[in-house]
Amino acid sequence: MKLHTTETKQYQTVTGYDEDGVELNAIRFTNSLLVLPESDPVPWPVESFDALTAANFEQIDATAPDVVILGTGERQRFVHPKLITVLTARRIGVECMDNQAACRTYNILMAEGRKVALALIIAPKA
Repeated sequence: MKLHTTETKQYQTVTGYDEDGVELNAIRFTNSLLVLPESDPVPWPVESFDALTAANFEQIDATAPDVVILGTGERQRFVHPKLITVLTARRIGVECMDNQAACRTYNILMAEGRKVALALIIAPKA
């Protein structure tokens, strides 16, 4: 799905997505990644939802977001609270949703000026 452009070109904006990846500012990515509005996306070493560890969320914590939008893949899944302890201890909210909803929600929060992190799990194709 292609998304409409907004006046947020100086930020990392989701411009499209499908089952195999995501476009940020019209650049395609097919691997899991962390996206913050004001910095380049970085690879996130997560191959699947079941492979998530507390260390993955420590990487997110280092970016100091106010809220994390976790894209859990093709369907919505909920992360175990023990994995996000580092975030909840600092009152950083974590919202789990499928990747499509996560991309749309990230764009809305980013456009509102929120300090949001988008953590997308994009499983490699076999």
